[in-house]
Amino acid sequence: MTRKLLALSLLLSAFMLVFANPTFASDSEEDKTSFIMHHVVDSHEWHFATFGHTHVTLPLPVIVYSGDRGLEFFKSSDFQNHETHKFGKEYAHEGYFIDDHDKLGRVDGASFTDFSITKNVVMMFIVMFLVAYLALSAANHYKKNGAVAPKGAAAILEPIVIFVRDEIAQKSIGPKYKKFVPYLITLFLFVWFGNLLGLLPGAANMTGNIAVTMVLALLTFIITNVNGNKDYWKHVFMTPGVPIPMLLIIVPVEIIGLFTKPFALMVRLFVAITAGHIVILGFIALAFIFESVTIGVVSTVMVTFINIIELLVATIQAYVFTLFSAMYIGSAVAEHAHDDHH
Repeated sequence: MTRKLLALSLLLSAFMLVFANPTFASDSEEDKTSFIMHHVVDSHEWHFATFGHTHVTLPLPVIVYSGDRGLEFFKSSDFQNHETHKFGKEYAHEGYFIDDHDKLGRVDGASFTDFSITKNVVMMFIVMFLVAYLALSAANHYKKNGAVAPKGAAAILEPIVIFVRDEIAQKSIGPKYKKFVPYLITLFLFVWFGNLLGLLPGAANMTGNIAVTMVLALLTFIITNVNGNKDYWKHVFMTPGVPIPMLLIIVPVEIIGLFTKPFALMVRLFVAITAGHIVILGFIALAFIFESVTIGVVSTVMVTFINIIELLVATIQAYVFTLFSAMYIGSAVAEHAHDDHH
């Protein structure tokens, strides 16, 4: 297993160094590190690699709606220099432009709504398709063969499903866990695959986007509070055993706690994944900044080591996000009788 992780990390490291090669030819120190933020942030274009002056990219749909012009469809390539692939106001197309920070704008300053399919949105579709494909394949296997030894997709999913069900859902939620198992399994697989695919060269940093982690945390927040029983809400607004004067302090703290829990979920995943990507790409950038073979070798060794860690972090963060979601749900559905044992 260790040899496979090491081989995979070496392969990823080699690909990352090759895919980052446009910075080597640059005279600007800023340009030699600019690829880091291009990978971390979302974009209207999916940039895979640059070989010399050749950019390997996938133009993405730019969809906008405005009250005066209605719904309009463009390609991201309509708003850039076709040689350098740079965006800017000077490359405006039909009254719209994408600025240097990859933000869509309108030349006349009028308001509009952006429905564009960005790189992270495409990545979400890929992850959702992968999760759905594996789940349906596993379901068809059991439907056709019954309770037999799992093969193919079923062999991949069965240990994950059992682990999430028995070690996370049942232990964290209690007797009512079955209702929430589908959500927790889907959550784990979505975050896990998103984390792993994000480590591939040229891939999108989906789970390192705070908008994505915010929606995932919001789903947990909604499920937790919608399913909260009377004991849960009584604990929030009329904490048992607390003197009435102290409720003036305790109740606001409990209400704030309702929102800090999903906020912590959101930030934890975002920071952990983004930091890992920046560190890996930062070591890659050192090879091009110093233009030294020695630094290049050291950089490759460090990137390989960090890649091994990131493969573990990808799994750990999916586990932590799912575990804390289950714990929050468990606290909301637990019966008052359970609290008497504490």
